[in-house]
Amino acid sequence: MSKYKLFLLRHGEGAWNKENRFCSWVDQKLSENGVKEAQDCGRLLKEQGYKFDLVFTSLLSRSIQTAWLVLEAMGQEWVPVVKSWRLNERHYGALIGLNRAEMASQHGEEKVKLWRRSYDISPPPIDESHPYFLEIYNDRRYNTCDVPKDNLPRAESLKEVLDRLLPYWDSIVVPEIRRGRTVLISAHGNSCRALLKHLEGISDNEIANVTLPTGIPVLLELDENLRPVKPRQLLGDQAKIQAAIKKVEDQGKAKPST
Repeated sequence: MSKYKLFLLRHGEGAWNKENRFCSWVDQKLSENGVKEAQDCGRLLKEQGYKFDLVFTSLLSRSIQTAWLVLEAMGQEWVPVVKSWRLNERHYGALIGLNRAEMASQHGEEKVKLWRRSYDISPPPIDESHPYFLEIYNDRRYNTCDVPKDNLPRAESLKEVLDRLLPYWDSIVVPEIRRGRTVLISAHGNSCRALLKHLEGISDNEIANVTLPTGIPVLLELDENLRPVKPRQLLGDQAKIQAAIKKVEDQGKAKPST
C-alpha cells in the first residue's frame, strides 16, 4: 500500500543540452525551451493537485532555476529549497564540454554509450589543463560542501554518483519523507537515475536503458520501507514523453554524414 509520494525531476533543457555537449559540473542556465519545460511541469503538477512541502536541488543553477520555476507556476514559491552538491550531475571528467555526436563519430557509438550509460565505468578524469577546470574548482559554491574541495570528484561513474548521493538521501531526505512531507528532488539525469536504481533495485546492466527526459516529473509511490508499490509514472502527455526519451537516446549517436 502506498504511504509516501516522492517526485523526481530532471531539470529543464540547458544551453548545452541543446548543443548536445557534456555539461556536467559546468554551471549553465536553462535555455528558453528549458524555462518553458519547467513552467509547463509546474502547471501540470498544479492541475493534478499536488502540493510540495520541501524541495531538494543540486548546487547547479539549472537545477535550482527549474525548482524556482516549478514552484512559481504552482503558486508555492514559499516552499523551502535545500541545496547540496551531492545531487549534482555526474562528473564527466575530461569529456566536459565535448559534443556527444562528434565523439560518437570519433570513438564509436558503443564507446560513448558506455561512458554515458554504464554503471561502473568512469570517463577520463579532468585535470588542470582542461578549459573548464578552474571555472569549476574556483567556484565559491564548492566552499560550502561537506567535504574539502580537494576531495570533490574529478570524474565519476554512475556507481560513484550513487555512492556520494546515498549518505545525503539516507540522512537528510529520508527523515523528511518519513515525517510525511511530500518531497520534490529537482536534480539531473544521472543523479535521478542513480536514485531510481537504488529505490527500484534496477540491475547494473538494466540501468543503461533508463532514460529521463528534461522537465518531465517522475512520481514514485513508496511503502513504509520506501520501496515502490507500483512502477514509476512519468506524468504528462505520454506521446510527447516517448518522443522526448527518443531524443535523449539519440544524443549519443553519430550524425549521418551528408
